[in-house]
Amino acid sequence: MEPKLAETNARIDVADVLRGLAVMGIIVLHSIEHFNFYYFPDSVPFEWMNFTNRIIWDGLFFTFGGKAYAVFALLFGFSFFIQNDNQMRRGKDFRLRFLWRLTLLFIIGQFNASLFPGEILTMYALIGVVLPIFCRLSDRSIAIIAIIFILQPIDWGKLIYALSNPDYKIGEDLSNYYFGVVSEAQKTGTFLETLRTNIWEGQLASFTWAFEHGRIMQTAGLFLSGMLIGRRRIFLYSQQNEQLWLKTLGIALLCFFPLYGVSNVLPEYVSRGAILAPLQVIIGSLSNLSFMVILVTGGLLTFYRVKDKSFLMRFSSYGKMSLTNYLGQSIIGSMLFYHWGFFISKSMNTTYSFAFGIVFVLLQMAFCSWWLKKHKHGPFEGIWKRLTWIKK
Repeated sequence: MEPKLAETNARIDVADVLRGLAVMGIIVLHSIEHFNFYYFPDSVPFEWMNFTNRIIWDGLFFTFGGKAYAVFALLFGFSFFIQNDNQMRRGKDFRLRFLWRLTLLFIIGQFNASLFPGEILTMYALIGVVLPIFCRLSDRSIAIIAIIFILQPIDWGKLIYALSNPDYKIGEDLSNYYFGVVSEAQKTGTFLETLRTNIWEGQLASFTWAFEHGRIMQTAGLFLSGMLIGRRRIFLYSQQNEQLWLKTLGIALLCFFPLYGVSNVLPEYVSRGAILAPLQVIIGSLSNLSFMVILVTGGLLTFYRVKDKSFLMRFSSYGKMSLTNYLGQSIIGSMLFYHWGFFISKSMNTTYSFAFGIVFVLLQMAFCSWWLKKHKHGPFEGIWKRLTWIKK
C-alpha cells in the first residue's frame, strides 16, 4: 500500500501546484477586469501608463484568458478521479455521494454569484454530472466522448446550418444584454440592488456567455480529460510519462501558432456573421486549449525536473485552498470595485489594477500558508468536505 499512497501524494502535489498557478492567473485577470466590471478612469496620471496598460492587458489575456479556467476544469476532473478511486479501493460507490457534493457546490455557487457575475461554480456543478455518468466507461470511450465535446459539436451544427441556409442571420449575443444590466447595477446600485441583479441577470449573463463562446462543451470535455489523466496516472513522474509530456508539448506548440493566427485573421476573410461566429468559437477554443496544454506540460516538466521544489510548493498551499481563494476574490473584489462598496474602479487603470491583483494574491498565499499549518483544509474546503460526508 505504501507505493500507491506515495504515488497518490505525488500526483496530488503537482495537481495542487498547477491549480494554484491557474487560480493565481484567474484572480489577476479578474483584477484588471475589475471583477467583470469594465469601468475605468478616463485618463491616466502618467503618459507611460498608456503603454503599460496595453501591455499588461494584452499580455495577461494572451497568457491566461480562456486558459487558466481550462486548467482549472482539467483538474476538477482529476480531483473527481482521486476521490472516486479512493472510494473504489474501499469497495464503495462514490457516484451518488459526488452528485450530493455537486449539489453543495451549486449552493456555494449561488452565494458566489450574488457577489460576482463571473461565477463558474454553478456551471461546474451542473456540467460535473458528466463525471459520474461516464466514469465506468473504458478509457477509449471516455477519450472519444471528451474529444467530441472539445471539438464543439454545437457550433459545428451552427456552421453547417449557416452554410446550408445563405439567408440565415444571427442576432446580437444575448449575454451582451444581460451584462449591460449587470454593469448598470455595479455602477449605480446599492448592495441589495447589486445582489439581486447578480443572482439573476448576472447568472444569465455568465451562462449565455459560456454557451455562446463554447465554454460549456469545452468544460465537459476537460472534466473527462482530467479524469482520464488520473486513470492513466500520467501526472506521476516516470521516464515514459516525461517522454509523453514532451511529445504532447511539441504537438501543442505545432497546433497553437497556426490556430492562433487563423483565429486572428478570420474577420478579414469571413464577413458573414452566421459563419464567422461559430468558426471563431471552434478555432478560438482549440487555440486556447493548445496553449493550456503548453502551460500544463511546462508546469509538469518544471515540477519534475527541478530538485528544489520549495518555491513551486508555495503554489501548492494556494491550490489546496482554491475554493476559499476564489470565493475570497469575489467578496473582496466586489466590495472594493463596485458602487455599493468603495468603488475604486473609477480611479484604477489597468496598471494599478494589476499591482492590486499581485498584492492580493500574495496576501492570499500568506494566509494559505498560515492556515494550513493549523488546519488540514481551507475554511470553505473543510465545510464542503464535512457536508459532503454529513451522513457518515
